[in-house]
Amino acid sequence: MGVIESQVTVRRIMAGSTALPHDRGHLLWTAEDGVSRMLLSSMDRWVSAILADDDIDSPFFGSSESIDATILAKGDGIIAGTAMVDHLIQIWAPSVQINWRASDGKKVSNGEEIANLTGCRETVLLIERSVLNILGHLSGIATETKKWASKAAKQIACTRKTTWGLLDKWAVHLGGGLTHRLTRKDALMIKENDLASMGSFGDSNDKKIAELITSLDLTQLQSFIEIEVRTEKEAITAAAIWQQTHENVETKPVIMLDNFGPERCKDMVIQLEDMGLRNTVFLEASGNITFDTLDEWFECGVDVISTSAINRGVKPLDISMIIGD
Repeated sequence: MGVIESQVTVRRIMAGSTALPHDRGHLLWTAEDGVSRMLLSSMDRWVSAILADDDIDSPFFGSSESIDATILAKGDGIIAGTAMVDHLIQIWAPSVQINWRASDGKKVSNGEEIANLTGCRETVLLIERSVLNILGHLSGIATETKKWASKAAKQIACTRKTTWGLLDKWAVHLGGGLTHRLTRKDALMIKENDLASMGSFGDSNDKKIAELITSLDLTQLQSFIEIEVRTEKEAITAAAIWQQTHENVETKPVIMLDNFGPERCKDMVIQLEDMGLRNTVFLEASGNITFDTLDEWFECGVDVISTSAINRGVKPLDISMIIGD
């Protein structure tokens, strides 16, 4: 088996045959139906805030001569944010017409036209910076996500460490990544601070995890349950108690191996396999994962790799607007 074929096989093993619960992007946007009501609400809130910070507090209907403008890519990347710009123009600048050359999720090259605008000169100049900021920020995230997803397809998930909330997760989705939970209520995720606030003072985390899983009412779950663990004992406890308590249900919990590293994750997978517990859970690796070390995760056997590196502090895609004659 060649190198490429073996990597593809490993990725399939890591991703598994069961759909991952971290894939929630369809709740925000689909190619068939476009923007969901949830995402549209987020767009509306952010557009209002972005324009308000630029001292725009009411729609502008235009009062000057019409001009043409072109939005250009000044780098290679994945476009994200066109639906949000459409919403901005529809509500705040209805005198402007925009014709997209590149839709959300499309790859563009340096120098390629993204859109053409026609409308009131004053209005076009008024919204220029906001439009470019939206496209640059979201396209930067989509582009970075695509780079990671090209190495680990259907495995890379972002976290809730976002700048623009659901909009960032939408951009991750457009770039081919997994959104993870959309809000805190979207899934039951038990992290270190949640465990610290549970039970009696002095109780160990593995005891708290066991009590939590035993008391769960699965009918109340919105989507999935995830438990962050710091030790092998906590991971084994979570998988074993789940198997004992919920063996007749199809729901599989996610165990996040926090800051384990590739080799420790690999050992954890082997331990769970030896105990007959591996197929009981999804395994997620998180913490100190960089693009340069992504190859090291291919053979460790986890299902999901989550990181904020694909969406937080990402360089925006360089995009400019050129006013025509």
